[in-house]
Amino acid sequence: MRLFVALDLPWEIKQTLAGFAINLPGARWVPARNMHLTLRFIGEAQRLEAEEIDHALAAIRARGFPLVLTGAGWFEKAGRANTLWIGVERNQALFHLQTKIETALRRVGVPAERRRYTPHVTLARMDLPVGPRLAEFVQSRNLYRSPPIEARHITLFSSHLGDDHPAYTAEVEYELG
Repeated sequence: MRLFVALDLPWEIKQTLAGFAINLPGARWVPARNMHLTLRFIGEAQRLEAEEIDHALAAIRARGFPLVLTGAGWFEKAGRANTLWIGVERNQALFHLQTKIETALRRVGVPAERRRYTPHVTLARMDLPVGPRLAEFVQSRNLYRSPPIEARHITLFSSHLGDDHPAYTAEVEYELG
């Protein structure tokens, strides 16, 4: 099964973000039900590995904290946009939690993440040349600022690939103190 660790978002925030979808040719918009803030993508794990991951995440001790979604942008590779996102206001508690998760997962044999952690909520996946239409979208959403969101737990999700969009299942929630 494919696993990842994330902060789930309040339904009202998900609906607001899903409302940003416009007719942007080639964009595959993430449905509201799938929106989340990834803390660590794990990938494929067998049952025994998943149990070890569960135990490692259950042992993490961290406090809950507020966070704010803000700004918009895209990730690109070779001049082509592949992910359209809403960002997160700089938050030391979020980075501290993500570091704890990374450390816990490495202790149970999950390979280290090679990319630097960039907190974001994916709005759409795409493979488009970076152009004026994309820049206009980002510019028009760049002043977005969510109400404060209380991060009270992290969730281990499984991902099952479907025809249109993957289906995410919350496997375990871990409370933050």
